[in-house]
Amino acid sequence: MIQTPRVQGKFISLEGGEGAGKTTQLKVLADAMKRAGLDPVITREPGGAPGAEVIRSLLVEGAVDRWQPMTEALLHFAARLEHVKETIAPALGAGRWVVSDRFSDSTVAYQGYGHDLGQDSMTRLHELVLGGFQTDLTIILDIPVDAGLARAGKREAVVGAGEDRYERMGLDFHRRLRDGFLDIARRNPERCSVIDAEAGPERVQGLIREIILNRFGVDLT
Repeated sequence: MIQTPRVQGKFISLEGGEGAGKTTQLKVLADAMKRAGLDPVITREPGGAPGAEVIRSLLVEGAVDRWQPMTEALLHFAARLEHVKETIAPALGAGRWVVSDRFSDSTVAYQGYGHDLGQDSMTRLHELVLGGFQTDLTIILDIPVDAGLARAGKREAVVGAGEDRYERMGLDFHRRLRDGFLDIARRNPERCSVIDAEAGPERVQGLIREIILNRFGVDLT
């Protein structure tokens, strides 16, 4: 079980389907945090620690059907355990803020809902691997499936193909995925906030900072 004393630091994740704009928003948020003197740790999943980065390539590259759904979920949690032990827990224990591009809600949404493994099975797996360890705040950037995949396709055209395994999964998968994130938010209102990712980058960033101000009393403007 992960036990981490929270001195002053907070753990925030940005979540959402493909093309929601998480990575862009995280970079802008990180700059705002640095200007505010928070010295955040910026990280990602799968990945965020040496062992986890090795596992990342197994998950985000290759054929869509290269793994059984439960194998895929187990790989995500194996990477997550390394991430928490090596990166997140030490940072929080030192009082630093951590902002991650995805955390465990992505596994619930992608594998639990998208691959039909079920929320309950993913919750039990989380408890087995991480106990009660969870984010202080999860911000879900919501975007219609067609719009998100169109954005993701444009991004791949610019940076090149490679880490697009999930993007290549079928429309039904992505629709279940979006429904999953929204259901996670409904079930966890004390921890999750949903933002319309089509509102425009500046508006989305403003809403993220407003949520952080309301939750933690930290002004990032």
